[in-house]
Amino acid sequence: MVRVCNANPICSLKKGFVSESLYKEGDVIIGGLFPVHVQSPVPDPAFTQKQHGSNCQGIDLRSYRWLRAMIFTVDEINRDPVLLPNVTLGYLIADTCLAESTTLSAAFTLVTGEETTVLSTECIGAPMVPVIIGDARSSASVVVADTLGVFDIPMVSYFASCACLSDKHRFHTFLRTVPSDAFQAKAMAHLLRLLDWNWVGVVAGDDEYGKSGSHLLLKELEGTGVCVDYVEVIPKSHSQSRIKQIMERIQSSTASVVLTFAIGPDLEVIFREMVVQNVTNRQWIATEAWSTTVQYSEPASFPLLAGTIGFALRRAEIKGLGAFLTQLNPMKQSNEPFVKDVWEEIFGCSLAHDWQPSFKRPKCTGSENLEKHGRIYTDVSQLRVTYNVYKAVYAIANALHNIIACQPGKGPFENGQCPDATQVKPKQLLHYLNAVNFTTAVGELVYFENNGEPSASYDIMNWYVNKSGEVNFVQVGQFDAAKGPGQELNINIKKVIWGGGWANQVPVSVCSVSCLPGTRKVVQKRKPICCFDCIPCATGEISNMSDSTECMKCPEKFWSNTEKTRCIPKFVEFLSLQDTMGIVLTVLSVTGATLTTTVLATFFHHRDTPLVRANNSELSFLLLMSLTLCFLCALVFIGQPATWNCMLRHTLFGVSFVTCIGCILSKTVVVLVAFQATRPGSNLMQYFGPIQQRAAIFICTLVQVVICLLWLLLDPPLPTESAGEIGAQLILQCTVGSVVGFVFVLGYIGMLAVVCFLLAFFARKLPDNFNEAKFITFSMFIFCAVWAAFVPAYISSPGKYTVAVEIFAILASSYGLLICIFTPKCYIILLKPEKNTKKTMMAR
Repeated sequence: MVRVCNANPICSLKKGFVSESLYKEGDVIIGGLFPVHVQSPVPDPAFTQKQHGSNCQGIDLRSYRWLRAMIFTVDEINRDPVLLPNVTLGYLIADTCLAESTTLSAAFTLVTGEETTVLSTECIGAPMVPVIIGDARSSASVVVADTLGVFDIPMVSYFASCACLSDKHRFHTFLRTVPSDAFQAKAMAHLLRLLDWNWVGVVAGDDEYGKSGSHLLLKELEGTGVCVDYVEVIPKSHSQSRIKQIMERIQSSTASVVLTFAIGPDLEVIFREMVVQNVTNRQWIATEAWSTTVQYSEPASFPLLAGTIGFALRRAEIKGLGAFLTQLNPMKQSNEPFVKDVWEEIFGCSLAHDWQPSFKRPKCTGSENLEKHGRIYTDVSQLRVTYNVYKAVYAIANALHNIIACQPGKGPFENGQCPDATQVKPKQLLHYLNAVNFTTAVGELVYFENNGEPSASYDIMNWYVNKSGEVNFVQVGQFDAAKGPGQELNINIKKVIWGGGWANQVPVSVCSVSCLPGTRKVVQKRKPICCFDCIPCATGEISNMSDSTECMKCPEKFWSNTEKTRCIPKFVEFLSLQDTMGIVLTVLSVTGATLTTTVLATFFHHRDTPLVRANNSELSFLLLMSLTLCFLCALVFIGQPATWNCMLRHTLFGVSFVTCIGCILSKTVVVLVAFQATRPGSNLMQYFGPIQQRAAIFICTLVQVVICLLWLLLDPPLPTESAGEIGAQLILQCTVGSVVGFVFVLGYIGMLAVVCFLLAFFARKLPDNFNEAKFITFSMFIFCAVWAAFVPAYISSPGKYTVAVEIFAILASSYGLLICIFTPKCYIILLKPEKNTKKTMMAR
């Protein structure tokens, strides 16, 4: 069994045969590496003496089941009359103790049969073991593959999923029946996006599996909108202070979802501390390392882990394995390694020959019922890694079968040569391993892709804790990388029991609550993009989707609604007849025109009376008609601006008011000249007769008409649209056009009004029973005051109020003229007819 290469000491250093290993003779010996124990011997830091024997501690029942599954599979193949006829498989299986150093030592043992060996390419012949199944850990597999790859010794791992092992340039002899973690990281990223979890924490082991897996996950999450609050690494020393610190970080984080990339023994200390700190509000996401086992969780942690979602390897049923596992017996297999430790671990008893009542454990009888109380060792309900071991053995068997079936001259090597089936060389076996293609007993097609890996497929498992405290693993979905983009992940949300106290409701794990439509996201200072504030869109801008990063500006003539979620047409504003203000001004305008017309009718009816004749009836009629026009021109300002009414507004207003002021000016001049003419030697009245009065009014009006015509021809007022102060309004109004023209129109009216006021002021004390100049003074004073106040009010008024101010000025000044000039006359005509006599008019 111990192979010696040569007598040359350079080739090998012979030492004692390895202990704690299982061996079975066969034509081809398959090596196996399994972490049966989880605590490796503590090395002598002084390196003063060699460590003897195996001091590994802490039996792992799950790993031991994997080991027994390899033995079962080898026996099953040896019984198969079709696969490998006339060839018996053997095995040499060693314990790796879950450490890189012991794994490498065990690997050397498998290929040389010695504990301490110096491998050399000068050795002649094949190693004792041409192929190895293992290791379970990625970091240990890296070490072994790096070392044995130099000698082209193939490895087929059943659980080393680190994506780093996909590097075929470095690990050209490494194959595996477990998918790469690259797919698991992709599956996790898909799950986070599906469930809208954008704020998560990551806990990783301090090994190749944890480092590579977490790195792949972070890379997958780049650009997806998912942020990682923290990445905590579990040290291998399991320092209590560090574990406590990690748990406190998890508990203090606002991320309610925790993703793990660590092996079970590393997470065991985390779960223990979780119970101590009573961390209940977390949704755990498990990798295939612990997603279907409670071996590393204490019963006290089950309620805290309830609802865990995990990615598990494909499950299968291996016929006959359960019965085979229960055949274990410490009495019948007393010389077989591991059996004693496994039995004591399962039943919590002691098989020591020198057992004493003082021992902490009761004495084992050896007849305990393994079938009922086998715990995780005999549990065949979740055969996933075990199934990978099963596939690995069958892959090697099929490769050996193809070697034996090779026909000379049709082989894959130079000149069609076939391998020597009596002495299998590792390099040749590696070639055939890469080419295997077979179907297992459960109907799965097994083959290795170009990188020596199988196609990726995961079952999505959910931890359900029943009332008795037992954990049941329920499949709620699947991830299959072979399906097209967007179709890989399939999960039944309604079937999931969620963790963290959420029960039937999907947990929320976000740094900031989603921004509603009408707001936009603003990233918080010095924080990831998932942490943001929601700022309302500015007026005139909208966002119609949640979590918008920008607000869109509304098109022209549109404005944002109150919620800032959609653009609505702007409210068109102009002074209309539907407005209360428009109605009031219209009523005032019509009322004024009606009153003026009534006064005109009264004067016309009493045109032969002394009062009407004494007040120059012709000028009075013209004044009343122009004043009626002044009242009516206010109506042109009300309504939607159009080209015709914009041009008519100020011209009609300007001409009618000039005619009105011209009449009043003529009346005032006549009064002054009339009293001057009463003096001896004065003949002024001959120059201010009816013809001259009409000519003066015509000339005054003609000047205004010329100004208005020039204004309309050069730069007329036109309708325009402008935004209101709040932006939601679209104000329709008339532009002034030429400011100079507008100033000239108003200035000309103002000049005439001032001249009229001054003349009336000078004539206010003339002796007369009815001094019309006094009333003209009052009316002109009101007129000038109104239009003096109009200018600042017009400039400062917004929107339709600008038009309202102008209408108010027109109506106020018109009412002032009507009331001040004609009220006293109407009073005498209608109420004091006895005073409407020539005698009264000529009394003084």
